[in-house]
Amino acid sequence: MSEKEFTPQSRTPSNSPANNSSTPPAGNPANRPDIPALGQEYDTPKWVLPPASAFGIALAAVAVVIALVFWFARAKPTAIGSIDNVASVELPDKASVLVAINVTARNIGEKPFFIHDIKASIKTDKGDFSDEAASAVDFERYFQAYPALRERAIPALVPETRIPLNGEAKGTVIVSFPVNEDGFEHRKSLTVTVGAYDQRPLVITK
Repeated sequence: MSEKEFTPQSRTPSNSPANNSSTPPAGNPANRPDIPALGQEYDTPKWVLPPASAFGIALAAVAVVIALVFWFARAKPTAIGSIDNVASVELPDKASVLVAINVTARNIGEKPFFIHDIKASIKTDKGDFSDEAASAVDFERYFQAYPALRERAIPALVPETRIPLNGEAKGTVIVSFPVNEDGFEHRKSLTVTVGAYDQRPLVITK
């Protein structure tokens, strides 16, 4: 026995807080029920996602705003027009037609309408077909070969034509489609599209 005698008071109880490793310090956030664990905070939807009802309301509000923007931002038509006359002739191959179309375009916008290009298209039982308008320099050659096209033709409607505010332009457009005369006569629709440089195209369907 040593000079300092062993006494029960010098022994630290095994179940004291100082030696109980299973009991974490009182200030450790991991043991507070009001603070989620790190894994729970980032992995559990209830901590990172808003309630389903709130999310649905927010999504519906965004959809309404987008719809209103598109509604008010729609470009107003800048021109209107009409297809006034259509004449066609069947070509010798019996599989295509040459068509002369008289068109009127009216400017109802807020600035001059400058024609960029002109196209025509048809819808038939055998499919849809389109063609760009022939150059005005070729008109006389077509008229000589097919006099029927000349009967109601007027001066050509050509690109670069300027239609002033509240003004109009009339002209003939000549195009070709890969259908015979019967197929053209029984078409579902005929459309002329007059493209503009900085405005919506004018689309005329008959």
